[in-house]
Amino acid sequence: MYNPLPSTAATSGGPINYGYGPRAAAHFEDNPLPGATGRGRVIRVDRTLLLVASEEGTAHLPYPLTGETAVTGDWVWTGPNRAGPHQILGILPRLTELSRKRAFEDSSEAQVLAANMDVVGVVVPVDRPLTHNRLERTLVAAWDSGATPLVIITKADLADVADDVVGKVILQAAGVEVVTTSAEDGDGIDALLSHLPGGRTIVLLGPSGAGKSTLINALAGSQVQHTGEVRSGDFKGKHTTTARELVPLPNGAVLMDTPGVRGFGLFDAADGLGEMFGDVAELAGSCRFADCAHRTEPGCAVQAALADGSLAERRWLSYGKMQRELAALARRSDVAAQRAYYREWHQKVVSAGTSQRSAERGLAEKQERSGGKNRRGRR
Repeated sequence: MYNPLPSTAATSGGPINYGYGPRAAAHFEDNPLPGATGRGRVIRVDRTLLLVASEEGTAHLPYPLTGETAVTGDWVWTGPNRAGPHQILGILPRLTELSRKRAFEDSSEAQVLAANMDVVGVVVPVDRPLTHNRLERTLVAAWDSGATPLVIITKADLADVADDVVGKVILQAAGVEVVTTSAEDGDGIDALLSHLPGGRTIVLLGPSGAGKSTLINALAGSQVQHTGEVRSGDFKGKHTTTARELVPLPNGAVLMDTPGVRGFGLFDAADGLGEMFGDVAELAGSCRFADCAHRTEPGCAVQAALADGSLAERRWLSYGKMQRELAALARRSDVAAQRAYYREWHQKVVSAGTSQRSAERGLAEKQERSGGKNRRGRR
């Protein structure tokens, strides 16, 4: 059963309350689908149905018959087919896509969290210790999505160390704009809205209890999301958000809340890594030798920067860790790369073994010669 949207949506060709405008209209025109009669957007993904907004209203619809996997934020073609008068006939190519590696350790698959967003808001609460590595890897994924990253500091009214946290975040998120907010007091809300003009979509990422739901209520001007208490011992909050869902804002922008994300495994995020660590990559490319391992080689620009303090050791180690993580993921998903890696590893083992045997033979020969001299001396 359709729930009618405001009449302004009826003549637009799509749900303008959920970001449909000239850009989305052009995207549909560039990706026509025979037999499709309606244009919609996925508001929420439930277990067996998708909540979709179209020009006619909102409805729960089954997954596409093509077997495509839809996520919150997808633009979809709808129309009649043998299953009913309103069905999803196809999912449009995603303009942007926020992904992470699936949680289990050996996975080489992506979990798509959101689609077609313009801004990725990385939420950092000031009432808990700042986790540098988490912030960096989340910003890497944000850059890699194709959207614009934005750091949103929350709960600035709750902590005396707010200024210190803001300063650290600005240094950590070089090149990314930072907005400080206090949803309870209304501070920073207008500044945040200035990054969200009508028709744009922002997705919020942050740990449980970071204040995302409270922030959404402040942006929406009404109680659209439930909020919960945060435990003082470990700063964990009750998951008041249980699904990714689009929320229309009064200025025409669209906001997507997400459940608290405990970890953020990177997936195929080489471009994002380059954006976030461009200074480190430039340093690594300035070494005297092209194959520099950045350890003890002469003319190593990285080691020089570490020595003079222009590159923080923590940042260098974080960059290396994420590089290795992405390389390992690529090997798991690319059989050829995996075979090449193991060939190289085998050659190193063989070479090491050969060197060890050669050293042992040399030592034995030296001892034998030394023993011979001693015997001659004794005679």
